[in-house]
Amino acid sequence: MKTALTFRNRAAVALYRISDGSLGGRSVGLPVLLLTVPGRKTGVPRTTPLIYLEHDNSHVVVGSAFGTKTDPDWIRNLAVAESAWIRVGDREWEVSIRIVAGEERERLWQQVIVPALPTIAKHEAKSGRTFPVCVLARQ
Repeated sequence: MKTALTFRNRAAVALYRISDGSLGGRSVGLPVLLLTVPGRKTGVPRTTPLIYLEHDNSHVVVGSAFGTKTDPDWIRNLAVAESAWIRVGDREWEVSIRIVAGEERERLWQQVIVPALPTIAKHEAKSGRTFPVCVLARQ
């Protein structure tokens, strides 16, 4: 399954880049960005298409991994990275990384994420884990 997902992500990233986000720039009615972060083991940059939500001049992403039992690789890579790059449409820039917890996570979850993705709480409960929430801010 991981190989099929890797192929799908590579194809989605290529289409997004070629079309400046015209293809693959939206999913489930929400905008998509490309996140590039070094792999935590290899240091090789990895790019993943992610749904994002804008909040306070930042981009909020959620490590749902389609409701699987484990966090996605990209969030584990972000956890050890000093910075990352995002691309939105034809624009690309470096971002700082902040994986939020406690009150801040709960506030973002209730006020930003659940209103935009109403089924996400059900997926989180079914997964048996708390989905990580990350704020990516332009540097």
